[in-house]
Parts: sequence; structure tokens; C-alpha cells
Amino acid sequence: MAYENIRRIAAQISAALALLGPAPGYAQQVRISDLTDVAFGTISNFTTDLTRSQDVCAHSTAAGNRYSVTASGSGAGGSFDLQSGIATLAYQVQWAGATGQTVGTNLVANVALGGFSEVGSSSTCKSGTMTASLITILRSTAISAATAGAYTGTLTLILAPN
Repeated sequence: MAYENIRRIAAQISAALALLGPAPGYAQQVRISDLTDVAFGTISNFTTDLTRSQDVCAHSTAAGNRYSVTASGSGAGGSFDLQSGIATLAYQVQWAGATGQTVGTNLVANVALGGFSEVGSSSTCKSGTMTASLITILRSTAISAATAGAYTGTLTLILAPN
């Protein structure tokens, strides 16, 4: 039944680094770091959206430090779905080009979203300076339709110079 307790819902997030063609004298590079696992824990309220936001370091050496983000999940065709056995639970992914955000621009699986520009990070993202927010959302409509279980999945992010 839809109102059974979902014991644990978690998403493992991994990042991919994109390096694209040469620019005069050097290759344009992008980097993302400081991603952490997203854990929603035990869910008992099925009427409220659950949002998890984390600040990350996104860096680009392209002109204007511009980059695009492409996301794919571990669901069919790269969809943003968590799995528990054969059951699935859809989630939403958003990206914001600033830190501390809980609302961003929706990402569509396997579709690049461009127009972002990083400000203030070092070329290695090791200075601890964060530049963007990754927002993961479980909508109440998906939660209320889910069966009880431990749901997991993987989200892959690819940044490219833009």
C-alpha cells in the first residue's frame, strides 16, 4: 500500500570529468569536486517534498569560466530513478550556479544544460571554495506511490566547457 513506511531511500552520487578539445596553447578543462552521497533516511511523511542540497566546486577554464552540466541516472535510459528490487522511485535533479540554493534549474536526463559560469574557485577546486549547488528532490507524489523498501541509485554528472 502507498502509505507503508519506506525504510531507507538513498542515492549514491558520482561525478565524471569532461575534458574537451584544445584551445590556443592548452586544453579547456572543467572539474567538479566535493560531491557527497545524498541520503533521505527513513521517510514517514508522504505529503511533503523532500529536498537535499549540497554545495560543490565546479570549475571551467573556458572563456568566461563557462560550463554546461549533463546528468544521467541509473534508471532506464539514464532516467532519475532509485531502485528497490523491481520497484522504482523517481527523483528530480536541479543545478544552480550559486551556492546555498535549494531551488535551481531542472536537469533533463542526458541533456546538456549550459550557460553556467563559475566564479571564485581555484583551478584545482582544492581551495574549499564552492561555486554551485546540486539539488535532489523526492516529490511527495512519487513518495506516496512507492512501496516500502531501501531505494538506491547513481547519478552521474558531466561538466563540459561551454
